[in-house]
Amino acid sequence: MRLTLDSLIVLDAIERHGSFAAGAEALHRTPSAVTYAVQKLEEDLGILIFDRSGHRAKLTDAGGELLREGRRLLRAADELENRAKRVATGYEVELRIAVDDLIGVERLLPLVSDFYSTEVCGTRVRLSAEVYGGTWDALASQRCDLAIGVPAEGPGGGGYATQPLGEVTWQFVVAPSHPLAVASEPISSAELLQHRAVSVADSSRHLPPRTSGLLTGQDVLSVPSLRAKLAAQAAGLGVGYLPRAMAEAEAKAGRLIIKTVEESRPPQQVFVAWRTADRGKALRWFVQRLADEKVHAALMAGV
Repeated sequence: MRLTLDSLIVLDAIERHGSFAAGAEALHRTPSAVTYAVQKLEEDLGILIFDRSGHRAKLTDAGGELLREGRRLLRAADELENRAKRVATGYEVELRIAVDDLIGVERLLPLVSDFYSTEVCGTRVRLSAEVYGGTWDALASQRCDLAIGVPAEGPGGGGYATQPLGEVTWQFVVAPSHPLAVASEPISSAELLQHRAVSVADSSRHLPPRTSGLLTGQDVLSVPSLRAKLAAQAAGLGVGYLPRAMAEAEAKAGRLIIKTVEESRPPQQVFVAWRTADRGKALRWFVQRLADEKVHAALMAGV
């Protein structure tokens, strides 16, 4: 076969890192070795993969198509390798964990540290942050193996297991400079509708995005994280709900004011979720530890 996985790895590195030299550095190879690999592939296939006429080499149309399809082969090969190693050892080569923005990736780090110190297995842990329904989306689209902080309602079709993590309660807050800071309480929905809300955008890519705590027709400023939402509300750019502990801390510091509203946001139950078909030992270790009430308290602290 003229096309090899190694040659596809070289093309992928060059395209991702922007140049032959940067791709070579990422692969821990010499630039001459990378250049030779590309030239050899071009000769073997009888096509021009890179256009070198400009200041920087660019993929030709044929090269672009080769790389797009080649990346599918690389992913398939990687999954095959992972499956083989899982069968041999029972441990995953990589465990991908999606953590809801409400909890924060940093709160999971002590648990990851415990995993590294107790399970000497070589499993790589990859953490990612998601927002609201994005945690379920990451699990359903197989972007993660374990989702922490998912809302109660999962995608249809089944195939998932869950266990409770905790409950989030909410407080409606406004900046001291905002007009609603002096509004009579409880504030009506009609009055809220006249003011912009700040909302953390759901990170779902495939499942329908979710919203909560917003009124139909209300102007909305969308931000990427809870931290950005807090900053936007403190700046008076809008109003909205924050987790109780966060809201109370900001109110104590004088940066926000807690207000009561006629229709408050109900408490939100959050869970840990994983696919029932996944049985790797690293996943089982995290699931078991996440059932511990002390771990629950540590993850939900500040929420």
